[in-house]
Amino acid sequence: MPRRLRVEYAGAIYHVMSRGDRREDIFLDDVDRQDFLKTLAEACQKTGWQIHAYCLMSNHYHLVVETPDANLVDGMAWLQSSYTIRLNHRHKLFGHVFSGRYKAQLVEGSGNGYLRTACDYVHLNPVRAGLLATEERLLAHPWSSWGWYLAAPRHRPQWIRVDRLLGEHGLAADTTSAREEFEQRMEARRMEEADEESLKTLRQGWCLGGNQFRKRMLEEMEGKLGDHHSGELHRESAEARAERIIAEELARLGWSESELAIRRKSDPAKLGIGARLRQETTLSIKGIAARLNLGTSKSANARLHQWMAKAKRSDAPTGTILK
Repeated sequence: MPRRLRVEYAGAIYHVMSRGDRREDIFLDDVDRQDFLKTLAEACQKTGWQIHAYCLMSNHYHLVVETPDANLVDGMAWLQSSYTIRLNHRHKLFGHVFSGRYKAQLVEGSGNGYLRTACDYVHLNPVRAGLLATEERLLAHPWSSWGWYLAAPRHRPQWIRVDRLLGEHGLAADTTSAREEFEQRMEARRMEEADEESLKTLRQGWCLGGNQFRKRMLEEMEGKLGDHHSGELHRESAEARAERIIAEELARLGWSESELAIRRKSDPAKLGIGARLRQETTLSIKGIAARLNLGTSKSANARLHQWMAKAKRSDAPTGTILK
């Protein structure tokens, strides 16, 4: 199973999801659910985590967690191992409770709506699972943070943070009227058709954010990916590194993007850029040919082999223009 690289930094936000071993139930009764929330509260106290949303289902749970300190891995290790010990002790069981690695999707918290997307997805999870009748309010599912958003601040646990999500919904103050407005909006949202593409991103993607955020996260990951990490991460990491190399070479040559596009396919400097991409990234020859306008992958491969052989004979470094 491909693994997700854990990127940790102060202030990072994650959509975390973890399933039961062999997709079996991780909560056998409501006491277990209460115990998990108690354990989560302890984890927040130990780590300083702030929870923007959570939802407990039968065989998995969701969290949207912000880490003021870069400590997701340590906190998750304590949370899941502590809950496992407590569950096994109470029910006189033994062995694993959770299946493999938890998912931790990076979420951009810039106020551009990505945090709202993640939290709304978590709060609407019981609706998608068919756990609520049409006439039932979202509040009818008691095992999510939704109820805390509708409660007065004095009644909320300190580890629940509501201001950022309310803000992304355009609700500036945590007032009774704002909370009522929030509930009306979310009750209306549950009736809307789900966008399958956005649901796919939330379920499978490694990152929920804009292009600049993804670029920064890929830079954080550079050099840290192994064979066990997902193909999607490898592809995006290669593309990000390739773009940095191209920008460096264009600046060195004094070229613009438009000039790169119109240069002939056999241009030595253009092939020098291609050779750098071939040697310094895992971008495919097809991807290199398309990005640099080098023709078909077959012809580009032949030209690059010739250029690199000539460079090797002359001991010229990759990227040097050969006359």
